[in-house]
Amino acid sequence: MALDGIVTRAIVNDLQSCIGSRIHKIHQPTDHDLVFQIKGRGSNSKLLLSANPTYPRVHWTEQSFLNPTQAPMFCMLLRKHCESGLIEDVRQIDNERIIHIDIRQRDELGDISLKTIIIEIMGRHSNIILIDAATRIIHDGIHHVTPAISSFRIVMPGAVYAAPPEQDKRDPITVTTESGYASIIEAQAAKALQRPEDTEFSDKPPAPPAVLAPDKWLVAAFSGISPLLAKEIVHRSGIQAKLSDDPMVLWPAFDQMMNMFRDQQYDPQIITDETTGKSAFSVTALTHLTGISESYDTISFCLEAFYGDKATRDTVKQRVSDLIRFLQNEYNKNVKKLEKLQETLNDAQDADKFRILGELITTYMHQIQRGDESVDVVDYYDEEQRTVTIPLDKQLTPSQNAQRYFKRYTKHKNSLTVVGEQMDQAQEEMRYIASLLQQLESATLSDIDEIREELVEQGYLRDRSKRGTKKRKPTRPALLCYTSSEGIPIYVGKNNTQNEFLTNKTASANETWLHTKDIPGSHVVIRAAEFNEQTLEEAAMLAAHYSQARSSSQIPVDYTLIRHVKKPSGAKPGFVIYDHQKTLFITPDEQRLKALPSQIKT
Repeated sequence: MALDGIVTRAIVNDLQSCIGSRIHKIHQPTDHDLVFQIKGRGSNSKLLLSANPTYPRVHWTEQSFLNPTQAPMFCMLLRKHCESGLIEDVRQIDNERIIHIDIRQRDELGDISLKTIIIEIMGRHSNIILIDAATRIIHDGIHHVTPAISSFRIVMPGAVYAAPPEQDKRDPITVTTESGYASIIEAQAAKALQRPEDTEFSDKPPAPPAVLAPDKWLVAAFSGISPLLAKEIVHRSGIQAKLSDDPMVLWPAFDQMMNMFRDQQYDPQIITDETTGKSAFSVTALTHLTGISESYDTISFCLEAFYGDKATRDTVKQRVSDLIRFLQNEYNKNVKKLEKLQETLNDAQDADKFRILGELITTYMHQIQRGDESVDVVDYYDEEQRTVTIPLDKQLTPSQNAQRYFKRYTKHKNSLTVVGEQMDQAQEEMRYIASLLQQLESATLSDIDEIREELVEQGYLRDRSKRGTKKRKPTRPALLCYTSSEGIPIYVGKNNTQNEFLTNKTASANETWLHTKDIPGSHVVIRAAEFNEQTLEEAAMLAAHYSQARSSSQIPVDYTLIRHVKKPSGAKPGFVIYDHQKTLFITPDEQRLKALPSQIKT
């Protein structure tokens, strides 16, 4: 379900709990998202405001966000005007996808300042705008809208705020009588049946009257009703509604549903089709759909579960597409290199035949004359003493021909060692690239930067930063930390920079290290000397989840003490050897892992 006006109404109702609270901190983890830390009434909560073009939304969140070291300009502006401010009101505008948050704050001079944060949840046109409550002057928006983008309104500092254009629809919450419903439908019908005026210059017949399905009547006539919700109203109206082109048969179901929403009665839930795997969310039961349904206490919990980290994953996919292509090309280069090296190795396996031919020429040299193209001699190395024909270079003496074969023998013999070393290097590089590709599958935005820096350091990529403006690399990478069911911290390294810091610099000798056996994956460390089987099992699940085999079952996970884990000299980043290990076979339980508290620690 799209986030429509009815869902927005449920969100605003959920946010009423923050009225009277203060905005303690403001962060902007991405270009589209803001996170407000709200304190008051004995609670400490996080509010997510997102103008993501694909996943715009507003809801309470328990998700952890990694903030940039330098806050963006819009975030700094909000901190200036809204931090420590009191939230006076949260309201929806005309059952549309527009939310206003009114904030009272004392400015640096001690004067009372009234600001309004406007969240417009409108797909790719979504925006978050800060305006002065009295003058309606825009301080700034998270996305600028210039005259070149829109001729209707401008979203730029100093411009007067203009609301998005109205859609000429009625608020369904205000429709309380059947006659009122009928008049709206009649007006909509008249509009739908309008034909272009006949003219003497037109030889085409007039267009036929527009005939709409019942659910489309609802979407066209009322604001805030999405197609999914309209289909639910039609379904609740009974089978006759599907067969009728009269939208009046929808009134009883429409009235019953609007009464629930009018009284702020919601039943947030997500329903997932078992066949296609597609999910939809709503603030009421979707009885016209079949699948697995899961209910939530609040719309915020519902939206958090539905969206999860979809927005982050999409952004990550866009950022890593070039890296994935590059790494796959590098991997394929090594595959081809191995094939050629194997051919060379196969040729080198026959090195002894050149030594034998050289010795035979030496033995029968008295039978060979310069200018001979070949010689037939008895091969005394052969048990059957068969005759062999040896090709000769007629430009060379018999002795030089013998030396020619001995040199080929030496070259092939030496190549066995060189080719073996090159094959080992190619295989090591393939393992390294495979580990990077696995890390990109579960990477966050900050993880991508660390992986890119690693590739620059290893000489795979050119440093894009300009001279003199190179970013200072943080001494401590951020690590993902889970808390086991018995309260013990379990740390996960999601890239080689984090893996090396976690395993080689952070963990203590008596702590337990885990990694999938012979499968690219993350380093996982249980930060305690003593723990129960449940903690070990949860840590093994995390190691399996953050590995290339995350979708498999019965994944082998090795575990040993940190003191038995070593990095060989000159090895690639993140590569270690270990001993004294035991192996656990585990199948990740995604729901169990989601239930474990987690946070980013720096």
